[in-house]
Amino acid sequence: MSGGHWIAASKARGRLVSTSEPYPHLCDRTVAAEDTVSGQPLRVARWERARYCAACAHDTYLREHPATPEIRRPDPMHSNEKFRDVALAAAARGWYVFPLRPDDKRPAFPDHPADACPGRDPRCRTGHTGWETRATTDPDRIRRGWATTAYGVGIACGPSGLVVIDLDTPKDGQTPPAEWSDPLCRNGSDVFGLLCAQHDDDGAPQAWNTYTVTTGRGGTHLYYRHPTSGPALRNTAGERGNGLGWLIDTRAHGGYVVAAGSTVAGRPYTIARGAEVAALPGWLADRLAPAPLPAQRPVVVDLPTGRAGAYLDAAINSQLDHLRRAAEGERNHTLYRSAIALGQLAAGGALPVDQAAHLLEQAALSIGLSEFETRRTIRSGLAAGAKRPRTVAA
Repeated sequence: MSGGHWIAASKARGRLVSTSEPYPHLCDRTVAAEDTVSGQPLRVARWERARYCAACAHDTYLREHPATPEIRRPDPMHSNEKFRDVALAAAARGWYVFPLRPDDKRPAFPDHPADACPGRDPRCRTGHTGWETRATTDPDRIRRGWATTAYGVGIACGPSGLVVIDLDTPKDGQTPPAEWSDPLCRNGSDVFGLLCAQHDDDGAPQAWNTYTVTTGRGGTHLYYRHPTSGPALRNTAGERGNGLGWLIDTRAHGGYVVAAGSTVAGRPYTIARGAEVAALPGWLADRLAPAPLPAQRPVVVDLPTGRAGAYLDAAINSQLDHLRRAAEGERNHTLYRSAIALGQLAAGGALPVDQAAHLLEQAALSIGLSEFETRRTIRSGLAAGAKRPRTVAA
């Protein structure tokens, strides 16, 4: 067949293609088209029709090129459901959850630090509200929170009554300090194993028998129940302060972990041991207990006499009492709001700002907030209050 005849047959095939049937069989039809060379109608012999039938050609192609499974991006709604179910399962254990940025370990909300809170977030209208206060076990809130976006799942350790031992792996080029230069100390798990061996008489080998998660980078999270008595345990990091050792961090009050089932940088967190969460071993609780506070010097505030002084004294005591009665998980937020209130009075000249800070710090430390967290929150709250000075009438 001439080149013109081939083109004409192709045109005929193209004109007969239907959108509902992309490749209809033309084998039993008369194919006609204009011959682009002669201008005469083209008629294909019956025995040649299958050769120019699009459906037959397509079938032949599929036989010669077997199809491979189509690789598709994850369905966003399916991802939403997956992470929603992870959050609901954690909440069913009594763990307080909150959204993390998709495929990230940073909290999704709030999207600003306390010292730069614009007050536009609905939950920050009466003062900055951080991720710990937003954490919840309410199934309805969880379903709404994960309804449209595939957020990761964070677990707030303090409200959940958890202490999590984070056994990390060394980063490229990271070498152990002299204390942990033993060849057996290759990662946080090795260091923790040596610590357990030092406390063998206190049931340390059983410390591994608890709910365990493998992190995205190959580390390990050991979950424990926070002691019901004694001081509130805080976060620790490696060798600093009352840390346990090289490549070992802990998360407790004021800290969170990524839940198993979430991903970070494309790497999943998975359950390595689905055991029940064990009680924190006594030797670990002793090692993680915060150092006792130094003796606190009483703060003396010079108040004006008369009704103005009585009003100011009542306002200060009200804020401090409110802070001391704050519920677990609400303490840092309450401290921030009290700092705003006293910051307003300090900005209006009712009391020195350093005295307001000392009063707040003493109350916050007495209820278990860490020194670093306390000072940062007070500084942010006083700065926010200074923007709206409040005076006390003489």
